[in-house]
Amino acid sequence: MCGIAGIINVVDQEPPSLEQMVSMISPLRYRGPDQSGVYLDHRAALGHLRLSIIGIDGGIQPICNETGELWIVYNGEAYNYLELKQELLARGHRFSTQTDTEVLLHLYEEYGPACLERINGQFALAIWDSAKGELFLARDRVGVRPLYYTWSAGGQLLFASEIKAILAVTGSRELDPEAIGQLFVFWSTLPGRTFFAGVEALPPGHYLLVKGQRSRPRSYWRIPAYPAEEQCGLDLPEAAEAFAELLEDAVRLRLRADVPVGAYLSGGLDSSIIATLIARHRQSRLKTFSLGFADAAYDESVAQEEMVRHLGTDHRRVLVQDQQIRRLLPETVWHCEQATLRSSPVPMFLLSQLVHSEGYKVVLSGEGADEMLGGYHIFKEAKVRDYWGRRPDSPRRPRLLERLYPYIFNNPSRGRSFLQEFFAVSPEQLRDPFFSHAVRWGGGARNLVFLSPEYRGCLAGYDPREELAQWLPESFAGRDLFCRAQVLEIELFLAGFLLSSQGDRVAMAHSVEMRHPFLDYRVIDFAFRLPARWKMRGLQEKYFLRRACRDILPQRIASRGKHPYRAPVSALFTAAAPADYVDDLLSPRSLKASGYFDPDKVARLYRRVIGAPPETVSEFANMALMGIISTEILHRQFLACSSYRGVRRLRPDLVRYGAERKLEGREWASAPTAPDGGDHGTADGA
Repeated sequence: MCGIAGIINVVDQEPPSLEQMVSMISPLRYRGPDQSGVYLDHRAALGHLRLSIIGIDGGIQPICNETGELWIVYNGEAYNYLELKQELLARGHRFSTQTDTEVLLHLYEEYGPACLERINGQFALAIWDSAKGELFLARDRVGVRPLYYTWSAGGQLLFASEIKAILAVTGSRELDPEAIGQLFVFWSTLPGRTFFAGVEALPPGHYLLVKGQRSRPRSYWRIPAYPAEEQCGLDLPEAAEAFAELLEDAVRLRLRADVPVGAYLSGGLDSSIIATLIARHRQSRLKTFSLGFADAAYDESVAQEEMVRHLGTDHRRVLVQDQQIRRLLPETVWHCEQATLRSSPVPMFLLSQLVHSEGYKVVLSGEGADEMLGGYHIFKEAKVRDYWGRRPDSPRRPRLLERLYPYIFNNPSRGRSFLQEFFAVSPEQLRDPFFSHAVRWGGGARNLVFLSPEYRGCLAGYDPREELAQWLPESFAGRDLFCRAQVLEIELFLAGFLLSSQGDRVAMAHSVEMRHPFLDYRVIDFAFRLPARWKMRGLQEKYFLRRACRDILPQRIASRGKHPYRAPVSALFTAAAPADYVDDLLSPRSLKASGYFDPDKVARLYRRVIGAPPETVSEFANMALMGIISTEILHRQFLACSSYRGVRRLRPDLVRYGAERKLEGREWASAPTAPDGGDHGTADGA
C-alpha cells in the first residue's frame, strides 16, 4: 500500500511546483514510509509514498513506460499481476521492474480504461499521458483503497489518497452540512461525497478521464444482478464445493508478497475461515492478531484461543481499555477524516499498531463475508419485519427482533408498546425499496434534532434518500428484499465505513495493508448468483458459507452465532471520567463557536448519558453523542487551526522531470513540522 497525490493543469497556467507536491505528500508519510518520488512537467505533478511489499528493491514510483509518455502513481495490489504480465509479454511489452505497478501501466497502454475489467485487486491509481495531456484516475470495484479529488477555481485538478493532502494546497476547509446529515441518517456519507465541501471521493468501481476540461466519474462495475435463469445452476452441495475452491484461490492470490503475511483472527466464522485457508498454503507458522476487551460484552477471546489452538498460530492480542478508546479517538478521527457514530475504529487503530510493532506490513481479514453471504442482523430484521407486515396478527415475531438486538432492548423503561411501534409496518412501507433499512435510517434521522437551527436550516428541503436513489443502479428496485438489503450495506456501510474508517485509514496509520479475500470480484459474483434462501436459511445467518467451510473448522466455531464487532461508547463518557478534551468540545462556548450543534440539546444528552448505567443508554443516544464529539474533533483539527500537526518535513528520494521542464538548483519546500515531532498526532486543542 502507498499514498499518491497529484496536480493537473486542466487549462494553461503556471506549472505545478515541486513545493506544492511536497506539501501534499508530506502529511501522508505513514502511508508510504519506505520510499518516495515526484514527477513534474509543465502540466502535471505526481507524488508517491511507498510501502514496499512487491518488488521491494526496484519499485520506486512514479514509473514510466518505454517511451516516457505514460507515468503512473499507484496505491494497492493487483493480485493477478503475474498472469497479466505473461499476457503483456506475449504482446511485446517489456518490463524494467518486478512490480505489479508497472504491469498496470502497460495494461492501460494496451487496453485503455477497459484494463480495469481485467484487474483482480484493490487499488487507486493515476496515469498521466504527457503526450495527450490526459489523466486517468481509477478506483477498485468495492472501494478498498481511497481516492479523493477537487477542482480548483484556477483550473487545476488535485487528487490524493487522503483529503488532508488536498487541503494542504487548497487551504479551503469547510464541512458539508449535507454530509453531516448523511452520516446521522445512513451511518456514512453517500458514495462520491466527503465531509469537506468541494472535495469529492471517486466512487468505488469508477474512473475519471480528464483532458482539457472538467469531467464526471464513469462506472465500470456495479454490484451484479442476476435473474433466476442466470443464477449458479448448481445444487447446494455442488455450489458449496465450488465456492470453497474459489475462496481458497482468492486467499492464495492474496498471499503474494515479498514480505511476511499475517491474519486478523477475531474468533468469528469469517476470519477463522481465512486463517485456516492461509495455513493450508504456508509451511511456516502463521502469525495472527486479535482484539480483546476488558468489558466481557465485547470480548471474543475464548473463541480466538480455540482457533489459535486449532491452527497452532503465533498469536498476539491487544487488550483494549475504555480509557484508551477515549484518549485515542482524536488521533483516529484525524486519520479517518470524517466523523463517526461508533468508537469501533479506535480498537482497530490499536490492532494495526500491534501488527506494525511485530514487523508486519500485510494482514488478511474476513471483511466482506457478512455483506455478500448474509451475515448481518439487519438482514434478519428485514425478514422479520416483512413477515410482521404481512402477518400483523402474529404475537411472536416481535420477540425475534428483541433477541437480535438485546443491547437496544435492555432498557427497563421500555415496555411492549415500544415493540409494537417498532414493528408497525404498513402496506406502503412494504413497497418501499428501502424497507430493509427504514428503521435504522428513521432512528438516525431523529438525531438530526441535535443540529443547530442554522444547520437544520441548511438541510431544509434536502432528502438524502433522494440522492441515494439517484446513485443506485436502475435494477435496484426490482431486486428481492434480501438482495436490496445487501446492496445498501455494500454501497453505504461497507465502502463508506468498514473499508474506510475501520479499514484502510486505521491500518495505514501504522503502515499496514489489509487484504480481503471475500471481496475478490469473482467471490462477489458467485455470491450474487446464489439464491437468497441459501445465504440465510430461516434466521440462520451465512448458512451457505457454513455449509461450504464446515469441514475445515472446529464444530463450535462453525456453528457459532454472529457476534457483531462493537466497541464501548457510553462507558467512555461517565461522570467519573477525568476532565479532558471531551468536556471542552461539548462546552456551550465551543459548540457555539463551531456552530454545528445546539448547545442546550447536547448538554441534556451528555448529562443523560453520563448519569446512566451504560447498559441502559440506547444505541441511538450512543451514536448521537459519538457523532457530535467526532464532528467537533474534526472541526478543531481541520478548520479551527492554521496548521496540521502530524506533518513532518519530507524530502523525496527521487524526483523525475518531464522532458519539457527542469528545475535544477531549486530548493526543497519545508512542510509544517509537528510541535511534538509525532507522525500522526491531532490538532492543538483537540
